[in-house]
Amino acid sequence: MAPTDPTQVMDTILQQVTTADSLIAVANFLKNMNPKDLREAALASPLSTGQDPLLLLSIPQNTLTVLYILTARLAVNNGQAAPTFETLENFCRTFDPEQARLSPDRVTLLAKGIQRLAVSTNNPRSAILPLHFLVTRYAPDPSYLTTIHPIFTVTCLQATHPSAALPVLNNPITSIDTNLSDLTYNDNLIYHYTGGVALAMLKRWAEAEEFFEICVSAPGAVPAALQLEALKKLKLVQLIAKGKTAPLPKYTNQLLLRHFKATPYHQFVNAYPHNVEALREILSKERNLFQSEKNVGLLKQALDRAPRWALKKLTATYLSLNLADIGKAVRISDEGEVRALLLDMIESGDISAAISADGSVTFSDPPPQFTRAQVDEVLKNVQEQSELLEYLEKEMARSKDFLSKAIKGRDDTVGFIGADEDVFSQIAPHGAGIWGIDD
Repeated sequence: MAPTDPTQVMDTILQQVTTADSLIAVANFLKNMNPKDLREAALASPLSTGQDPLLLLSIPQNTLTVLYILTARLAVNNGQAAPTFETLENFCRTFDPEQARLSPDRVTLLAKGIQRLAVSTNNPRSAILPLHFLVTRYAPDPSYLTTIHPIFTVTCLQATHPSAALPVLNNPITSIDTNLSDLTYNDNLIYHYTGGVALAMLKRWAEAEEFFEICVSAPGAVPAALQLEALKKLKLVQLIAKGKTAPLPKYTNQLLLRHFKATPYHQFVNAYPHNVEALREILSKERNLFQSEKNVGLLKQALDRAPRWALKKLTATYLSLNLADIGKAVRISDEGEVRALLLDMIESGDISAAISADGSVTFSDPPPQFTRAQVDEVLKNVQEQSELLEYLEKEMARSKDFLSKAIKGRDDTVGFIGADEDVFSQIAPHGAGIWGIDD
């Protein structure tokens, strides 16, 4: 009769996994062991001698077994005490990714368990480092989306530590493999939505806009509620960064746009940036809604920047205005405040203008500006093109020399002065490979 005492079952598990002839055999044994509830209770228990099995297992060599034990202990209430964050961090730092990929569902359970433990101890920051190691080491390369990604970004937001997510957010997602991770449609939405929130908190507007747009435009038969929330934040981020909204990709679900138009956010966008009074009224009237959706901060930043964008629009219409007229246009009565705004926009490069002593402002087109990186890139391209031209000239010289000798070697050489150039011009279009271009 098979043992039913969890500690004795744990003895059996340890014997099986340490004597198995392959990792696949270990993975199949742990996955298919029944009954499941007894398996989980055993994995969360010590050995029958009272010894902790983790002390007998090497994480790099026994990643699968340690993974099962840790996830069981994070989930079973009546087993061993929950693992410490030091233990969890050590595993996430040293586990063998190839072994862990044999059990993607347990990797997801581990990530969720770490997050849950951190929240239950009122210390979300303690989960950031182990989850960081887990998310950066598990996938074959950083371009893969996994179930760990949304858990990690949510944890960073829970800990109010958005900058901790940057090493992951800086890697664009271009690959998805459901064999690598048991992904769902919502995992993609949550990751890009929470990533956008983290980037917006750091005022990295262009990147936040990209993340929100990916969430908003994700294809689906029916738009998700989270996509509508992402659309609201996307529009506000665009107002803050550019002073206007941008069209969404054509494949965006049109039902989502209709839902957005029924919200006060749409009214706010329509009044932006010139009608400051209307913007303040919308913010005041709908404050409870905006607070519940955690968008008051973005709305206030957009409102604060409205005069800036209203002023910038003036530069497209007028060559010169005085401070008083600018103040009327942007709804600022204090000329000193208007001057300060102008100087700040000039300094930041938003506009190109000059303020004279009599208070008149002359606008001009901004001079072209190039970063050091752009200049270096141009110089590099020039150098590469120069080297290519030098190589082509040498090849052409060799070819001309060969053709000239071949022609001179013929008996009927009369009338072929310069004929090597004619032959060269004829074969060049058809034989570009000889110059190293198509070779």
